[in-house]
Amino acid sequence: MSGQIRRLIAAAIAAFGIPVAAAQSPEPARPVWRALYVNAWAFGSSRFEGLVRLADSTEINALVIDVKDDTGYLTYRSTVPTAIAIGANGQLRARDAAFRIARLKAKGIRPVARIVVAKDPLLARQKPDWAIQSSGGGLWTDRKGTAWVDAFNDSVWVYAAQLGREAVAIGFEEIQYDYVRFPDEPRSRMATAVFPSQRPAETSRDGVRRNLQLLRDRTRAFGAEFSIDVFGLTTTAVDDMGIGQQWEDLVTTADVVLPMVYPSHYQRGVYGSSRPNADPYRMVSRALQDGLRRSAAMTGATTAEIRPYLQAFTLGQPRYQPFHVREQIRAAEELGIGSWVLWNPGSRYDPAIFRSEEEATAALASARTRAAEVAAGAAGRGSAAANRRGGAEDRR
Repeated sequence: MSGQIRRLIAAAIAAFGIPVAAAQSPEPARPVWRALYVNAWAFGSSRFEGLVRLADSTEINALVIDVKDDTGYLTYRSTVPTAIAIGANGQLRARDAAFRIARLKAKGIRPVARIVVAKDPLLARQKPDWAIQSSGGGLWTDRKGTAWVDAFNDSVWVYAAQLGREAVAIGFEEIQYDYVRFPDEPRSRMATAVFPSQRPAETSRDGVRRNLQLLRDRTRAFGAEFSIDVFGLTTTAVDDMGIGQQWEDLVTTADVVLPMVYPSHYQRGVYGSSRPNADPYRMVSRALQDGLRRSAAMTGATTAEIRPYLQAFTLGQPRYQPFHVREQIRAAEELGIGSWVLWNPGSRYDPAIFRSEEEATAALASARTRAAEVAAGAAGRGSAAANRRGGAEDRR
């Protein structure tokens, strides 16, 4: 976020104490990423060509592709020693991944690698010393019976970085690390979790912060930006929610932070909405405003680009249509945020969601101009109000 925009936002917030439209600086050097999540099966199957055609004919210019998903298995054959040792090459979904990546790049579509870190049941089973243990013996599991690795263990994060290096070598342009956290389970279940690699007095927040810094340093060393997918509630929560993710830590460690601000994941009453899932514009706008405001308040710090994950799936009512997705995109753009990723677990996207590249570029430019004008006006009014208050003090 540029210093000028940060000062405008901070001034407006200080003057009025309210969220303002206009926040993320349109950094000229930063490309706009309008991306789709693509699971490993879609990437490796005939559906891949349909996704390429969709991107080639619309505003979409990037695909976020599973390299290691939350099963622990890899999409293509790896030469990383840990991957070989645990059998992570056992369910390859795209043996010709390098060819498919080259095809994307030839079309001007950016390939992004998604690597899941802590939710890795394969790694947990094959290297139990790296896993969360149960106080009753054996491996700890979540409510669905899935084993997790211990996020305090730096070897887990080194393995993720090694996979990231390999992904860049075969052509991926960015690495997104997901599940950079501890499990989000009830306290009663977490009470039985034992973390063998936890240091004395170390909290979940300490552990995630320490290992994010390790992962960042290793990722930057091989020339890639450090991007992380995080809980949507991190923009709002005042603590780490027990999973180790605190907004101020995240945005000062990563180059790009991707909060998953899915309307369906917010409880009734949040941001004054009686039906958050049916209120996509409000939920995304308010959540992102919270994140932008907190980043802007970190005077003197370099903070990450915010690139939200948006909901392109149905979970409960209403059934999500192109309108609901476009409202989320509109909410982001009106805050100056032009980059986003759509999430659909099956990687199925309605073409009616999308604009042409030219329409999207024009819409974002217009939204950013309006947003900057609002911020500048609010900051100006705030300065005038401060001057009037100062004059009143002088007359006393």
